[in-house]
Amino acid sequence: MGIVNVTPDSFSDGGEFLSPDRAVRRGLELAASGADILDVGGESTRPGASPVSVAEELDRVLPVIEGLVAACDVPLSIDTTKLEVARAALGAGAAIVNDVSALRFSPGMAELAAETGAGLVLMHMRGDPRTMQLDPRYDDLIGEVGSHLREAARRAEAAGVDRASIVVDPGIGFGKTARDSWRLLAGLSELAPEYPVLVGHSRKSFLDPRGNRPPSERLPQTLAAGLLAALNGAAVLRVHDVEAHGRLLEAYRGYEEARR
Repeated sequence: MGIVNVTPDSFSDGGEFLSPDRAVRRGLELAASGADILDVGGESTRPGASPVSVAEELDRVLPVIEGLVAACDVPLSIDTTKLEVARAALGAGAAIVNDVSALRFSPGMAELAAETGAGLVLMHMRGDPRTMQLDPRYDDLIGEVGSHLREAARRAEAAGVDRASIVVDPGIGFGKTARDSWRLLAGLSELAPEYPVLVGHSRKSFLDPRGNRPPSERLPQTLAAGLLAALNGAAVLRVHDVEAHGRLLEAYRGYEEARR
């Protein structure tokens, strides 16, 4: 899953693709590099980020979705917690809703996914982006995150979403310490075995806890985390650097074939 951030304040590439034309070009570059899905987002969810209005988010994402739908065949995901934005994006041609609140912020999101047949990504997050990193603590990290994800997925199924359309995401860096994020990578297969797992590890601060390098210079650590996620059962990697991860996964598949 290639990341297309149409935001001024995302932690890694905020402002780089804020104009629709640049964002569409970025999406096409990711598609040409081998992305299987393009994830378009118009509201930053970095720690401390402030929310934006429905109108502003729609102004950011709809021209990009329309442009990408017209120019390529790669399925599009809308990264939003707002029901109105998700509905408009699906109407414009998106096929997946990536909800980092796991239905908490817009309970009708599951019904929308059921009604439209959209895929649904459900992510674990403590609080919201403004509060999630304020001293996060867990008594049983894997158990609590897994329970939250399974409960959200069951709510989606009860609303009519096909189980095969649901993917869960442990929320690396969302209300987690660096140690928590590594522990989640190690325990992916224990979280919610009934559902495929998406991992969003790309360029995040847990990879560089001392802050020695800016996000754009964390590719080696990102690739290492991507390989560990794959080894532990991740079905989808949400990344900025699609070509590099594609080459990594090609080598991993060769290893897996030889091991079998």
